[in-house]
Amino acid sequence: MGKLPNKDIKRLLGCIKENPKVVVKPQFGFDSGVHKLNDNENEYLVVSTDPCIGVPEEWFGWLLINYVASDVALFGAKTEFCTITLLGPRTTKPSVFHKVMNQACGAADKLGISIVTGHTATYNGVSTLVGVCTGYGHIDKDKLITPAGAKPNDSIVCIKPAGLETVVNFALAHEALAEKLFGSERIKRLRKLVQLQSCVKEALQLACVEGVHAMHDATEGGVVAALNEMAVASNVGFRVDWGSFLFPKEVQVLKDAYRLSDVQVLSMSSTGTVLAAVSSDAVNKVAEVMGQIGVAVRFVGCFTKELDHVLVKDENEQAFPSVADDPYARLFG
Repeated sequence: MGKLPNKDIKRLLGCIKENPKVVVKPQFGFDSGVHKLNDNENEYLVVSTDPCIGVPEEWFGWLLINYVASDVALFGAKTEFCTITLLGPRTTKPSVFHKVMNQACGAADKLGISIVTGHTATYNGVSTLVGVCTGYGHIDKDKLITPAGAKPNDSIVCIKPAGLETVVNFALAHEALAEKLFGSERIKRLRKLVQLQSCVKEALQLACVEGVHAMHDATEGGVVAALNEMAVASNVGFRVDWGSFLFPKEVQVLKDAYRLSDVQVLSMSSTGTVLAAVSSDAVNKVAEVMGQIGVAVRFVGCFTKELDHVLVKDENEQAFPSVADDPYARLFG
């Protein structure tokens, strides 16, 4: 389960031909691509595509739209158009597709996205409901943001709690067990936080702040994958403090119950949580802008000229995990 390792991704992408109109080509750690529009050197199109599988049916269509819209927004662009593919087993009833499509249309309308085409079908080789959405958004050349823009001395900002997606989805998928571990009242609140798995609003607000140099969501592989990918893409190192991250209290409960390691906690899938590289001049503005929309902000460290990846915990320095060990499959297996 999960994305292919870096070496396999590079091999997979090796057959793609270069094209001078492609500004940001397919590469490890980049969830969107960018190309020029015709011969216009100053106008780009940001393109992203994402699958949706194994999520609660009542949120399937909403997540399908917001996964892609979030990825496009992290490059500074607003998604304007999208395509949708829905596939299911041969036993899938039309009512399931209708329900999901209604959810997707509602989410697209709210974000101002037009659905332009797609495909819906059932197949013998498909064992569960699968959705794929591809989104597109225009952006001016000088407003483009990528994960490769982090600079030495930039502050590392974490928008929203790390591990929140895992905790919320655990409450949805394992209601009885989650009630035993977290308590019934907390379960009710967690089940209402699914929409925090979108970062469209936060990313678009951040993109308007001068001095925000790079953004990456902490989806699969969590903080570990996001920070390592940003650092490698930007050719910088970083230093982060464990105590500066905000974790839902349920993360510690899951850590104890499942005997998770520190690496697994930092690797928890956190869709909707954003890591951003922010210049010192923009730190206060970022805190102000996020505060206006009621979003938690933590300054957890800084990017460095030295290429070391350092984690500080209890005043002790150690190497930051080089490979994510996301416990999502274990928790939901």
